[in-house]
Amino acid sequence: MESIDSGDPLSYSLLQLFHDTTALLRIEYLAAITACFLLLLLSALASGAEAAFFSLTDEDLEKCRESNKRTDQTIFTLLQNPRQLLTNLLILNNGINVAIITLFAYVAWKLFGSTTLPVWPLVACMLVATFFIVFFGEVLPKVYAHKRRVLIARRTAPLLPVLQVMVSPLSWLLQSISVFMERRFPTRAYSHTIEELQQSLDAALTNEGTSPEERKILRGIVNFGSITVRQIMRPRVDVVAFNTKSTLPELLPEIVKWGYSRVPVYTESTDRIEGILYIKDLLPYLDEGPGFEWQKLVRAPFFVPETKRIADLFQEFKEKHVHMAIVVNEYGGTTGLLTLEDIVEEIVGEINDEFDDDDDIIYSQLDENTFIFDGKTSLHDFCKITEVPFDAFNEVKGENETVAGLMLALFSRIPRVGESITYEQYYFTIESADSKRVKRVKINVADKKEQYQKHNRSESVLMAGNGSSHGRMRS
Repeated sequence: MESIDSGDPLSYSLLQLFHDTTALLRIEYLAAITACFLLLLLSALASGAEAAFFSLTDEDLEKCRESNKRTDQTIFTLLQNPRQLLTNLLILNNGINVAIITLFAYVAWKLFGSTTLPVWPLVACMLVATFFIVFFGEVLPKVYAHKRRVLIARRTAPLLPVLQVMVSPLSWLLQSISVFMERRFPTRAYSHTIEELQQSLDAALTNEGTSPEERKILRGIVNFGSITVRQIMRPRVDVVAFNTKSTLPELLPEIVKWGYSRVPVYTESTDRIEGILYIKDLLPYLDEGPGFEWQKLVRAPFFVPETKRIADLFQEFKEKHVHMAIVVNEYGGTTGLLTLEDIVEEIVGEINDEFDDDDDIIYSQLDENTFIFDGKTSLHDFCKITEVPFDAFNEVKGENETVAGLMLALFSRIPRVGESITYEQYYFTIESADSKRVKRVKINVADKKEQYQKHNRSESVLMAGNGSSHGRMRS
C-alpha cells in the first residue's frame, strides 16, 4: 500500500484491476444464482400446470365448460387438444431444466478455472442441480397441484396460449414425429391382445393332459376383462323383488318360496329400487306381527351401468364389501341384477348349492353341434356353451344380448314356430314362440372345428358324442 501511495502507477493499476475483476465476478455469480432461482420457479410452475391440467376430472371439465369465467373457458379449450398442450408444457419444462444445468456448469467453470476443469466439481454441480430440479421443480409442484388442481389450472391458464404461440414451430415438429411413429409402430388395441391370448391359450391346451374343466377356466380368465355387465346380468323380467308395501307375514312366504339370501326392495315398480333386504337381518324378528316395520332393515342399493366391465365391478365388490349390484340403463331405469357369484362363475363355471334344482335348465344338447336354448339365454352364455367366438354375432345383434333378441334381429320381426334362418355357419329353428316373444330356439353350429381355425380360437369339444345332455348357466 505504501508503494501505491508513493506514486507507483503500475502497482495501483494492477490493484484496481483486481478489485474491478472481483466485483464483476461477484455480480456475475449473483446474476447466475438469481437466474437459476427464477428458472427453478418457472420449472415448478410448468410441472404444476402439467399435473393440474391432466388431473382434472370429467366433473371439473364440465364445470369449466358451463362457467362464464374466461379462465375456465380457456382451461376447457386447452384440454380439447391434450396432445398439443402436453407437448407445449414438456418443451417449456425441459428447456428450463437444460438452462438450469447449463448455468450450474457455467458457475463451476468460472469457479474452478476455464482451462482445466476438474471432474469432481463438475459432477458435484450436476448432482446438486439434478436434486434441485427433481425435488423443487418436479416432486413438490406436482404433489401440491394434485391437491389444488383447479386453482393451479386457473392461475396458469392465461399464460399457456402465449406459450403455445412461442413454441408452436418446435411443437408442430415434435407432434409430427409422434404421429409418424404411431403410424409406423401402431399400438395394439385391447381386442388384439385378447385375440393373441386366446391363440396362445389354444396352442398351449392342445395336449391331452388338459381336462375340459381346466380349458373352460383358462378361457374364462382370458375373456374376463372384456365382459360387460349387460352380457351376464340377470334381466329385469327374471329379477325377484319385494314391494315395500308388503307386511312381514306377507313377506315370509315369498322368502321361503324363492330361497334367496338377498332380495331387492322396490316402491311402485322395479324401476324404483329402494335397497337390498338381507334375509339374515330378519331372523331376530320372525315372531313380529304385521305392524313390524321391516323396511328399516333395508340396506342401500349399489347401482352400476350396463356398460361397466365385470373386472372393474369385481374390484368394487371387494372394496365396498357388497355382493349384489342393480344394473341401470342411461335413463336410470332398472335393466337387471348382478351378483358376485355371477362374476365368479364366469371363471370357474356354474356354482351349485343345496338349494339349486333343475327348474332353471336353459339349454339341452342333442349332439355335438345341435343345441336347444331358452330364448332368454344371454348370447354370452350361448357362445360359452357352444364354444363359438364371443364376437360371432356382433355385426347383426345390434343392442340385443339374448338368443331371443338375436332372432328378432335376424328375422326383423317376431318369428313363428317352425321358421328357420341361417347366418354364416349357424342354422336357427324356432321351437317355441307366441305373439310377443321367442321362447325356445334350436341351433345347429355346423363345422365347429373349421370355424375355430378361421377365427384362431379353436378348442376341443367340451361335450362329445351323440348322447343327450342338459345344462344350466345361472340360477
